[in-house]
Amino acid sequence: MENNRNYIVAIVLSVIILFGWQYFYMNPKLEAQRQQEAARQVTQDASAPATQGTTAQAPGSLPGAGTVATGDVGRDKAIAATSRVEIDTPDLSGSINLKGARFDDLKLKKYRETVEKDSPIITLLNPAETADGYFTELGYIGANGLPGPATDWKVDGNSKLTPATPVKLTYTSPDGITFVRTVSVDDKYMFTISDAVTNSGTAAATVAGYGRVTRYKEPEVPSTYVLHEGFIGWIGSNGLAEEKYKASKDKPLTYDQTTGGWLGMTDKYWATTIVPPQDVAYDARFTHFDHGQPRFQADYKTAGVAIAPGETKTFRNLVFAGAKEVPVVDGYAKDDSWFGRLSASIAGEKTVKSFEIPRFDLLIDWGWFYFFTKPMFKLMDFFFKYFGNFGLAILATTIVIKALFFPLAAKQYASMANMKKVQPKMEELKVKHGDDRMALQQATMQLYKEEKINPVAGCWPVLLQIPVFFSLYKVIYITIEMRQAPFFGWIRDLSAPDPTSFVNLFGLLPFEAPHFLHLGVWPLIMGVTMFLQMRMNPTPPDPAQAMIFTWMPVVFTFMLGSFPAGLVIYWAWNNTLSIIQQSIIMKRHGVKIELFNNLKGLFGRKPQS
Repeated sequence: MENNRNYIVAIVLSVIILFGWQYFYMNPKLEAQRQQEAARQVTQDASAPATQGTTAQAPGSLPGAGTVATGDVGRDKAIAATSRVEIDTPDLSGSINLKGARFDDLKLKKYRETVEKDSPIITLLNPAETADGYFTELGYIGANGLPGPATDWKVDGNSKLTPATPVKLTYTSPDGITFVRTVSVDDKYMFTISDAVTNSGTAAATVAGYGRVTRYKEPEVPSTYVLHEGFIGWIGSNGLAEEKYKASKDKPLTYDQTTGGWLGMTDKYWATTIVPPQDVAYDARFTHFDHGQPRFQADYKTAGVAIAPGETKTFRNLVFAGAKEVPVVDGYAKDDSWFGRLSASIAGEKTVKSFEIPRFDLLIDWGWFYFFTKPMFKLMDFFFKYFGNFGLAILATTIVIKALFFPLAAKQYASMANMKKVQPKMEELKVKHGDDRMALQQATMQLYKEEKINPVAGCWPVLLQIPVFFSLYKVIYITIEMRQAPFFGWIRDLSAPDPTSFVNLFGLLPFEAPHFLHLGVWPLIMGVTMFLQMRMNPTPPDPAQAMIFTWMPVVFTFMLGSFPAGLVIYWAWNNTLSIIQQSIIMKRHGVKIELFNNLKGLFGRKPQS
């Protein structure tokens, strides 16, 4: 039975390695590539040649009717070539293109490409005339000359959009339909677009609204299993829709005649989404166009609404374009699930004005176990507000997790202590029964029963640590709050691997370490703590198990060398707490701690035969 227990532990650890290698090993490398691509994009935007773009017709049955510019015009030149309304908020800078009233110039003031202070701020949206076009617009189809991509809107009054000063745009169609568009923005990332549509003509008119988010290029860094990047939306009765960009290349992904919700595109840390009028039915679509300018598009078209002569109707749309900050996204959301109601009651008042957008909180990919992952972030965020450092918040969260698992851990260590107490009796049974394995097993079970020992009790804490580990990894990997969050010393980004390496003596030698040999200070600390924790117990007598016992810390050390530093710090601190906890429990049970004997036996001089 003891062997079975050891085999189970070995299997669990092997599964951790396999999953870790498959899902996580390449992520830091991919993230580095992403940053390189972002830096390249900034350079390209500044130096792209000012070539004149051409236009290509977009389909007219759903939004996208009109023209889509192509070419490779520099970003600054493209912006200067059109009339615009400036955007200036605490978190955003940019402008609205008056041709099409298009949001195609947006930067995020609080976020930079790298941890360097002089690094460029993040650029989210780009004009259609650039090679990296990424924009969103709202318009109408149906009657003659309704506002679309090529419409020239006029500014009425204030020409600078701030949280305190909305802007008003106007347009009148050839048929006498007047559109007065009021654009407002909060102090974060939500734009409100309210259109008052007045039929000043002599005949009834039917208008159908549309909205689209268009992106020319698929991100060059592939998505991972850990995180969804691509099309996303909560599309009425269809619920959550998450689709990779490549899925739209085969055929459009359509959702017909639904009401309520939102849709758009999401990256790891940023997103652009549109929220249609919640009381009007609409058709939604995720698609890819390869004619003219190749592009991905998330769009919707509402059902036609009749407007009688002299009548005015108002349509309200929302556009979210910015960083996926947890409290902000949650503040915009309406979550009617049991978990959402519970979270709201615990959190109290929201930090931003709620727009009551159905399940907008799912814009952040918490995964299937969101009921475990999200509370873990909330706990870490609570400690961050107290300590002002996410590294310290991770340490404090680890203590809370250890406290929650203390009853199980106490049973585990108590069972291991009792197993050591009965070790002499186990040896006597082996001598007594010899090669009679059946009799030995029965006698062993009887001994466990008499001594009230559960030989597999030690496996449960290990199994329960697995969801904790993956949930913490998810939190560190997906939340923008962890992006470029410093700890102390050389750790300037908890979401990135430890930048040091033993190969170049942790930066003392003037060369970069090969990726496969990259092993920083914190992974080494983690490996040492794991080694010491495992040496708290006797070395298994079986050679195969002893080999696993010896090499497991080494394997984990190299594997975690490419993990986010925040996760490695958690593991090292968790190991340290486990050593302290196990030592106290073993002393209480009068069991000798094997650590020093094991170390002496491992590193001491072997007796000569």
